[in-house]
Parts: sequence; C-alpha cells; structure tokens
Amino acid sequence: MHGFFSRFRNTAKRRKAAEFAPLAPAEDFVAVGDIHGCYDLMGRLLDRIALRPDCGRLVFLGDYIDRGENSAQVLQALHGLQVSNPDAVCLRGNHEDMLLGFLDDPLGEGPGWLRHGGRQTLASFGIAAVHAGMPDLNWIAARDSLQNRMGAGLISWIRTLPAYWQTGNVAAVHAGADPACPLEAQEDYHLAWGHGNFGRVPRQDGVWIVHGHTIAEEVRAEGGRICVDTGAFATGKLSAVAVRNDGFEVLTA
Repeated sequence: MHGFFSRFRNTAKRRKAAEFAPLAPAEDFVAVGDIHGCYDLMGRLLDRIALRPDCGRLVFLGDYIDRGENSAQVLQALHGLQVSNPDAVCLRGNHEDMLLGFLDDPLGEGPGWLRHGGRQTLASFGIAAVHAGMPDLNWIAARDSLQNRMGAGLISWIRTLPAYWQTGNVAAVHAGADPACPLEAQEDYHLAWGHGNFGRVPRQDGVWIVHGHTIAEEVRAEGGRICVDTGAFATGKLSAVAVRNDGFEVLTA
C-alpha cells in the first residue's frame, strides 16, 4: 500500500481479522518496522508521525542495524530518543542479538554476523577491512574497536531492550511468538528470531501480534497478525502502523 497514512480498507482482510478478534489496545500506539540502518527513511517517517500527535506511544519493532549504511546513526538516534521520551518502546531484534553475540564472542559469532549485514554496521562505526578469513587477532581487534566506538552506555542500552510490549489484546514483538504460550511465558529467542508455528497455528488467547522480521510487499493483517516490515533497506520504503480501537492506519516513508 503506497502513500502517506493510507487507510487500511481491504474488506476481505477486515472480515478475516474480525473473525480472530477486534483490535482492542488499552492505548493508541504506532509501531515502526525494521529500519536496518536506513537513517534518512527513519527521520522522514518520524517527522510524519510527529504531525499526528494522536498516534500515541512510539514502539520500534527491532532490527535497527545491518544491511543499510547508517546503523550507527540509527542506534544513536533511537538511544537519544528514548532518553528524551521514556514512554517510547524499543524492542530487541535478532540483528541486535547478532551484534551482541559478536561483542561477546567475536571469533564464534563474527563470520555469521558479517553474512547478515554486520559488515555495514561495522563500517558505519568506522571499522573497515573486516572479512571472514582474517586472523583471530583481527576479529578481536574489530570487536575491541566496536566496543570503544559504541561506548558502554549504548551497548548497555541494547542489552536491556525488551523482547515484547503489550497493551490490551495487542502485543508488539520483533519476529513472532509461539502460539501455544502466553506472552509472559515466551522464550526471548522465539520473539526475536521467530517460531515455526507462528503464522501457521492461530493463537488461542485472542492477542494480536504486531511484528517485523519477515519482509512483505505491503503492511498486511491476517489471522491476528500485522506484519510491518516492508524491507526498507531493499525497497526504500519504511512502514509503520498506527493502532487504535477502531483499527489501524498505514504510514510510509
């Protein structure tokens, strides 16, 4: 769906969603999909959200880094935003997990992170010439450089990001959730990386899941799920949804 604040009007999808349960958040909020280092798109989207103060709380669905070119700027901006606006929610995605894995175990986790966009994140912090076949000492040096350039405060902030946030019968997560478990009993791994039954087995507790992680051509709602990841780093389109009791609206930049 294209355009700013396009209203979701697909009657068939409305009917399918209604069969699951009506959206009933206890407060209005706007959920922002996977940013992946697209700092300019994030700025444009936040400017547009700021024009609509009725959107409510800001919720970011994770995967702020990798693939795009400006991961450092995205992390620093979100960290600063949450300091100035403590009501904002920033969830932790699987790409943040991979970054933390590299910091904790550069030799074991570094090559895998590079394959999934870590090279761009390192470059955004001014760390270049990192490649899978380099000696162990180079991996350790790259990790040490990243720690120094990120700083303890930013790293600590990432480590403490929550795995989900819930209001009423709507929960925001990064990747998905085990449909057999209540949100408070979920493993953080499934919330950040996904679960095999998510999207195949309907939840029984009537809780809608707003998520990113899985790229869709457009924001879609089906079976109690709203997918907000429109692949900003590849498509140039960063999306969000403003969720209210009367449904939701799609925002794009």
